[in-house]
Amino acid sequence: MRVEYSKGERASKELILLNRQSFEATSGRKMKVMLIFPPDWFPSEPYLSLPSLTAVLRQAGHQVIQKDINLEMWDWYFSEDFLKKVLRRVPQQLDRLRKLAKKRELEEWEQDLQLTLCDLTRQRIDDLIKKAEKAKAIIRGEVFYEIDQLEWAIHVFREVTSVISMVYAPARICMPPMETDLSYKVFVSHEVMDAVNDTQVNVYRDVFEHLVKPAIEAEQPDVVGISIVLQQQMFSSMTFCALIKQHFPHIHVTIGGNTVTRLRDVLPQSPLFQYFDSAVVYEGETAFVQLVSAVGAKRSLADVPNTIYKDATGVHVSATSFAEDMQTLPPPDFDGLPLDKYFVPTKILPYLATRGCYWGRCEFCDHGEGYTAGYRSKKIQDILGEITHLRDKYGAKHFHFTDESYPPALFRKLTRGLIDSKMGIAWTTHMRFEKSLLEDQVWQDAKDSGCKYLHFGYESGNERVLKLMDKATTTEIMTKHLKYTAEAGIWNHCMGFFGFPGETREEAWSSVEFLEQNKDHVHSLGFGTFDLGRHNPVAKHPEKFGVTAYRNPEWDLALDYYFTVKQGLSIEDAERVFEEFERNHNPGWDLRLFIREYIFLYIARFGLQKLPDLQFRSARVATVPPSLAGKM
Repeated sequence: MRVEYSKGERASKELILLNRQSFEATSGRKMKVMLIFPPDWFPSEPYLSLPSLTAVLRQAGHQVIQKDINLEMWDWYFSEDFLKKVLRRVPQQLDRLRKLAKKRELEEWEQDLQLTLCDLTRQRIDDLIKKAEKAKAIIRGEVFYEIDQLEWAIHVFREVTSVISMVYAPARICMPPMETDLSYKVFVSHEVMDAVNDTQVNVYRDVFEHLVKPAIEAEQPDVVGISIVLQQQMFSSMTFCALIKQHFPHIHVTIGGNTVTRLRDVLPQSPLFQYFDSAVVYEGETAFVQLVSAVGAKRSLADVPNTIYKDATGVHVSATSFAEDMQTLPPPDFDGLPLDKYFVPTKILPYLATRGCYWGRCEFCDHGEGYTAGYRSKKIQDILGEITHLRDKYGAKHFHFTDESYPPALFRKLTRGLIDSKMGIAWTTHMRFEKSLLEDQVWQDAKDSGCKYLHFGYESGNERVLKLMDKATTTEIMTKHLKYTAEAGIWNHCMGFFGFPGETREEAWSSVEFLEQNKDHVHSLGFGTFDLGRHNPVAKHPEKFGVTAYRNPEWDLALDYYFTVKQGLSIEDAERVFEEFERNHNPGWDLRLFIREYIFLYIARFGLQKLPDLQFRSARVATVPPSLAGKM
């Protein structure tokens, strides 16, 4: 099933150019824009949204301040300043629990928290401060490549966040960040609003006071734009928006990003719109430049494409959409980001050569919802030129090509181009298993070009399920791909899931057995269960897949739904299969590192011979384990 891109009337390039000239002619001045990337995300490399917008805004003559508040927050968490703040909050938290105990009996976890807080002494915090600073030094220095030291640093980060959680409880602050939980439902507008105003759990209010507010006071921007990639970032983003409007009501606040695009049908009615002035959906470069010009000219945003905005009469949705011409976009601009502060020992820069997915037919995928046009790509000579520019300007030798799925023909051209130009970089990207790439020379070129680490959309190792998904690949093709990459010294990471509608328990096991049969060539896995996303093809055509979705009207921001199936694994069955798989699988897939950028850097430095060191000790000393099928 091909992705449909009918999302409003498409604006012509001529109309967009005319609008831009009109806005700029009447704006009277260039604007100052602050772009914010909010928590929570792992701070290992810049996210591409800010540098991409910065490039086009600066090209149009506007002044831009890039603020990776996510990075700055994590750096602050693991500092003397923040940990002393944690210590000062201990008596406040104890007092809150004492008052709560007078109203009701404390739950067991609250009683445990009381006791643990009493042990959170000045000496304990001083010890944590020293450990946290040492951990940051490890991940930013050469000692990063000593696995025992790196693992120690990661454990310190977890220890520190568990201590932070004590004083913000019942919130849970976590490393990795995706597990952070403010104890509110992020998929309900009113709960997000409650979280914004909850001074006990909302650590982002303190982040605003320490990092965001001083930056705005110093820079005095006209417009603030916040990029929301993960739904979990709604808590921090709405907190920032609300407090910016409270302290700086004259600033135009706009939001954008993947999550905003996926919520485009509910945002106009959401009470969250009181916290911001506009939202940019789909691709943001042209829309955001025109929005900034319109704000400067004090004109209506009605003619700005890809925009939801409010004025004195209410909230409105732009009548036109626009898809970027990849050939006209400048390379990302990272100037102003503290590239040496990311939690890695060397710079890793993201780069995107394509928009959309060249395949665009996987029945479980809703990536196409982020676009109003199909797959597009820059020309290979421009791609190579921009990579060279970024390498030389920023002294970067490691690149993450963030394309949804690298096209086979472009992959061939890229590897040859990197070799011929003697680029001298290490890189990683995301791919499908493609029959057209099963040639010795392809993988020799990939190796010689600096390819170190590939994420593959494995999904399933069962032929019937692959056909249900419209993956258009086979287990034979996947087997050859895995062997080619492993023999070329390229790390392969297979991403899959259980519970696609119609998949049986036996088919799920056959998917696992396929991996076991190829375990000598499979380096790492990322598995989960099927989610019924609100925009994916299964949700749009439930009758085709025998699915019944259950939409809770109170969960207005939900991005996926509970569902039942006529045949195959239920949600609960799939979760049980996943749990069994987690307990009983090849121990060689259990790694001491869970961060993809860290694995990438290790492989780039040491090659696959480092694999045994990355595995847990139990995996390294274990005898040949029984098969998963045997354990089941």
